[in-house]
Amino acid sequence: MCIKVIQEITSTHMDLLLSADPNESLIIDYLKRAACFEYRLKEQVVGVIVLLPTRPKTLEIVNIAVSSQQQNQGIGEALLRYALTFAQEQAYQTVEIGTGSTSFAQLYLYQKCGFRMTGIDRDFFLRHYSNEIIENKLVLKDMVRLRIDL
Repeated sequence: MCIKVIQEITSTHMDLLLSADPNESLIIDYLKRAACFEYRLKEQVVGVIVLLPTRPKTLEIVNIAVSSQQQNQGIGEALLRYALTFAQEQAYQTVEIGTGSTSFAQLYLYQKCGFRMTGIDRDFFLRHYSNEIIENKLVLKDMVRLRIDL
């Protein structure tokens, strides 16, 4: 296992990022202002996480993705824990994350790592995505916001 800074976004990175966020223009926009890290397993990139400063002392995880073949093996949790350590080392006080209201596995993972729900952004995915997103056989409409205070 190796987590390191991404120097240049490759097609592998972008494919992973798009698996978590299908809006490529949003990804391109936040990548310009964010710190990006990759998780390598035997020299293969299998996970990514993108961290964006949003307010003083606040860092937001705007994208986290693990390849479908490597899910449920602790990689997502390792990336989250890495982000929390990075945030502490950089003197951030709060880390935030948002996910779909139908993203049951992600909601479980984030809460397992100590994040607490802070709100719901109603119709977020209807406003920001032109194509309907179906997840767990439900139309994704709302974003659930979570945070952890360090």
